[in-house]
Amino acid sequence: MPEVNRSASPPIGGWTRFVTARPRLALLAALVITALAVFAGSGVADRMGSGGWQAPDAESTYATEVLAREFPASQPNLLLLVDSGSAGVDDPAVAAEATRLAERLKAEPGISGVGSYWETASPALRSEGGQEAIIAARIGGDEKTAGEALDRLAPAFAGERGPVTVSLGGPVAVQHEMQTIIQEDLLRAELIALPVTLVLLVMVFGSAVAAMLPLAVGIVAILGTNAVLRGLTEFTDVSVFAMNLTTALGLGLAIDYALFIVRRFREELATGADTRTAVGTTLRTAGRTVLFSALTVAVSLSAMLVFPQYFLRSFAYAGIAVVLLAAAAALILLPAALMLLGPRINSLDLRRLLLRRKKAATAGAGPAGATADGRGAGPAGGADASPGRGWAWLGALVMRRAPVFAIVTTVGLLLLGLPFLGVKFGTADDRQLPASAESRVVQEHIRDGFPGTPGGGLEVLAEGQGSRADLADLKSRIEQLPGVLRVEGPVAEGPAAYYSVLPKGEAFGEETQQLVRDLRTVPSASSLDLSVTGTAAVLVDSKDAIADRLPWALAIIVVATLLLVFLLTGSVLIPLQAVVLNALSLTAMFGAVVWVFQDGNLSGLLAFTSTGDIETTLPVLMFCVAFGLSMDYGVFLISRIKEEYDRTGDHEHSVTFGLRHTGGLITAAAVILAVVMVAIGTSRVTNTKMLGLGIALAVLMDAMVVRSLLVPAVMKLMGRSTWWAPAPLRAFHRRFGLSEGEAAPAVGQAAVPDPAGRGGVEDPESPAETEEISGTSRDIGEPARR
Repeated sequence: MPEVNRSASPPIGGWTRFVTARPRLALLAALVITALAVFAGSGVADRMGSGGWQAPDAESTYATEVLAREFPASQPNLLLLVDSGSAGVDDPAVAAEATRLAERLKAEPGISGVGSYWETASPALRSEGGQEAIIAARIGGDEKTAGEALDRLAPAFAGERGPVTVSLGGPVAVQHEMQTIIQEDLLRAELIALPVTLVLLVMVFGSAVAAMLPLAVGIVAILGTNAVLRGLTEFTDVSVFAMNLTTALGLGLAIDYALFIVRRFREELATGADTRTAVGTTLRTAGRTVLFSALTVAVSLSAMLVFPQYFLRSFAYAGIAVVLLAAAAALILLPAALMLLGPRINSLDLRRLLLRRKKAATAGAGPAGATADGRGAGPAGGADASPGRGWAWLGALVMRRAPVFAIVTTVGLLLLGLPFLGVKFGTADDRQLPASAESRVVQEHIRDGFPGTPGGGLEVLAEGQGSRADLADLKSRIEQLPGVLRVEGPVAEGPAAYYSVLPKGEAFGEETQQLVRDLRTVPSASSLDLSVTGTAAVLVDSKDAIADRLPWALAIIVVATLLLVFLLTGSVLIPLQAVVLNALSLTAMFGAVVWVFQDGNLSGLLAFTSTGDIETTLPVLMFCVAFGLSMDYGVFLISRIKEEYDRTGDHEHSVTFGLRHTGGLITAAAVILAVVMVAIGTSRVTNTKMLGLGIALAVLMDAMVVRSLLVPAVMKLMGRSTWWAPAPLRAFHRRFGLSEGEAAPAVGQAAVPDPAGRGGVEDPESPAETEEISGTSRDIGEPARR
């Protein structure tokens, strides 16, 4: 047998010496960088926006900007709801006070387009009961400027003012209150997640010292990402919702990566390796897997960059930053800490303490020093030295009944996803906020107590040198469209005019969305260019923008996943399996989103108001995040299976081995990440609640159903063809691919030098492979087992 080449270091192992040579210096540098990140990222939430659902290049966005500039009264974003009590809005004292408030508002800097019921006598600005009326205005500037203006105006206008009580509402108030609530909820989520996560980590590791390391990596990743986002706000809009993803992924992925690395380090110590050797082996194996996992998650999140809405792009910014920082901390800072701790990583091991007490109570029941599975505890001690046999039993059971598990699991997941077939897409409004929020209360009073369809009107902008006759003819054509209840205008100013169109249907129902499309095809004088905006128009444009870019986003995710998983495994079929099974694992999440948040089931228990639809961008966001996390767990499992297959050549044994050595780890990581996501899901803002609870469900289903049942069943059914690849791709993988561990030749296989220096690889012309191709059923490595 040719000698296996192990002299060259694997690509990722090259930094082992760098990481471990100066561990104290590395940790000191990390402390300094983290302190700078705290300073650089301070106040980042105050610079973020709470919008971003509109496509910036859409027709509705253009029309909104022109109307806000030329006709500010047509685009009010601040509403003062004036409650007169029993006196009525036409009472002289009420009218005098309301007029005085409107005049004061006109004098405020940055305010334009002020109008009121007492000035215009418009029925749309007076409640049907006659006790409430509206003062409308527009605050100019971006979201940050508008928020600052609202903070200045609220103390001067809200509350009891003589004979009236004033409350502030409108889009700018809704967005500002949403931003404030999200910041408060995020702080509460962190206060919930951190201690619970620490307790779970202590339960997983036993050692309190080991449990602190993943948490430290997560905190470093979160603080670093806040600094990155603070820098991005200088150049582009960033959504405040992205802060939730930063916390969730920062803790979740950092803990995943640290769990994987610390677990492998403790296993290496258990074999008797010294600290430096254990760290080196850990980086060459688990470290390489972490790197691949981070790349796959980052690619899934980067797909959101193709969408024009800054709401989605913000999650890509935050997600990519936090994933890369979590991986960097896990691959650089964590090994340095392990170098300093060495065997002390097992200090304060609560499980060992309990085990000793149990042994003392049952002395003489078994060989001294034996663990629960009969293996010596070794230097690492505890369960880390001997992964639970329950996972091996489960793997064997699944593969004995592989067709049953594959069919039942697949059908079950598809059934759970059926409600998504009835999904209805809408847009976020004030009902995202808790029922007690002032801006929501104002909007509900307007929605329920004022005539027409408040907030549901459409504006048609006409630009050009049209005559009065042209404008009158255009109004007549608009009035003839089905779905139009009333048309007001035109209001002209220079070369532009606009019409207010009141639809018959709901604000953004299907009938009103069709009216938007009809308005955009209305023929007009050749000198007039028409643009349509309004709530339904924004929704139509958002859906079109997502539909246009969605194929590109999916292509990025699928192609990158196929490539990365191929580089990891050298197989053509495993990447395809990964894409299909990962997508299947998300069905329960999408079905639950519709059943719960669209249809309103469990709305009382979860304390939210169902709007009968799902915000258009949320499914895209949830797919990208959940798919990336599913790949994270998939890489952990497949890489360990591949390592064992390279060592033994035994397919079924390798699947069982991989499940035995990663099943508990993946489940623990999924539970911890789910805890973080559920903490995020306690938010009082519905979209954040949906994001947190939905992804928590997807993560648990992936770890406990797909990775534990479906993947082993499918791999059993595929047999050794799982690892098949055509000869050119095998050659490509031998040169450029990576896999966890240094490949050892399987028993009965010939080994050849690996040009990339990774050790022995399977010779495609070896007798073992030839034997399999000729129809012999014996697995490679089987003689050794017999």
